[in-house]
Amino acid sequence: MSNPDYPNIFDAHAHIFPQKVAPRAVNSILSFYDELIQDMEPGKGTASDLIASGAGVGINRFLISSTATRTEQVESINDFIAGVCTDSRFVGFGTMHPEFPNPQLEIERVLSLGLKGLKLHPDFQEYNIDNPSLFPIYEAAESKLPILFHVGDTRTDYSNPHRLAHILKIFPNLVVIAAHLGGWSMWDDFDHSLFKRNVYIDTSSSLMLTEKETAVEIIRSHGVDKVLFGTDYPMWSPEAELERFLSLGLTKEENQKILWENGRKLFGLQL
Repeated sequence: MSNPDYPNIFDAHAHIFPQKVAPRAVNSILSFYDELIQDMEPGKGTASDLIASGAGVGINRFLISSTATRTEQVESINDFIAGVCTDSRFVGFGTMHPEFPNPQLEIERVLSLGLKGLKLHPDFQEYNIDNPSLFPIYEAAESKLPILFHVGDTRTDYSNPHRLAHILKIFPNLVVIAAHLGGWSMWDDFDHSLFKRNVYIDTSSSLMLTEKETAVEIIRSHGVDKVLFGTDYPMWSPEAELERFLSLGLTKEENQKILWENGRKLFGLQL
């Protein structure tokens, strides 16, 4: 079903897993966040369920990723995501782990697989964003691949947005997507002006936790040209997340940019 006001919608933050591990992966995600988020609406965590869930509300393109919590998972996850992306509805991001040997070589392989970026989750992977051991990853990705970071968590300091701002000073040409409005559950503790021009933010897993006025202020102060709509499927249903986003009261032009145009320009999305 297409949305009459927005015929093309890009979900810039979704996670999928192989069929045999999807239930376990979804349960792991839910258990990580259940201290702070109640009443989640989890999906099945599979490509087919994501497509079906999105189609019901007119979402027809998806950025998909998964996170390696062990080094031995990196190559298999990258192969899995690349395989799913034979379907043109998907834009795939590979993964990397801070202890992975020779990250430069794997990042070259990520490029050869046709993947469009990297996803890193400091809180799942238990490392600080600005740990120097990660610099080889940033060096290899700079000017080649954007990195989607989970950013912000009041329970830990791994993904503190100030740490990301530090990295942006060291790697000025690194293109970053700072998930969760640039600082999940830490929106009142960070000055978004510290993020540089190469930083996008997404709306995933944020709109149910912020006041509408706060979300709108963050979006407009950061600049609507650098904001992407995201659902964080399977944690939340695409229908609920799109409804939350459209209820913010942004203009139709702002909505169009965030729902489609910004992603189209960043990833060369085709109709």
